[in-house]
Amino acid sequence: MSTEPKMTVMFAAFEGNPMILRLYGNAKAIHRNDAEWQTCIELFPPLPGARQIFKLSLEMVQSSCGMSVPFFDYVGEREQLKDWAIKKGDDGIKEYWRQKNQVSLDGIHTRILDKNI
Repeated sequence: MSTEPKMTVMFAAFEGNPMILRLYGNAKAIHRNDAEWQTCIELFPPLPGARQIFKLSLEMVQSSCGMSVPFFDYVGEREQLKDWAIKKGDDGIKEYWRQKNQVSLDGIHTRILDKNI
């Protein structure tokens, strides 16, 4: 199990010219109880149930052809998660996090409910 805060973000063109872009770096999870939360969350449109923001310090950027990436048509946004979070409310979301989000898939404590949350 690695405790390195590595992250890769991949973008793929599903229309137009074929292209894949990958961003590699070290990531830091910022949770609602962290000092940086308020400053960071203000950069995004409101999202009910938001639980973390990842701050990525880039180390490398690479592009490659996306010739095998299929074409897809954008139909629209899905509203199910937002609707679910609004229906759950803050206390219901915290209880869900308590039950489901304490440990990451690779066994690392997420800190999602640490401190004041």
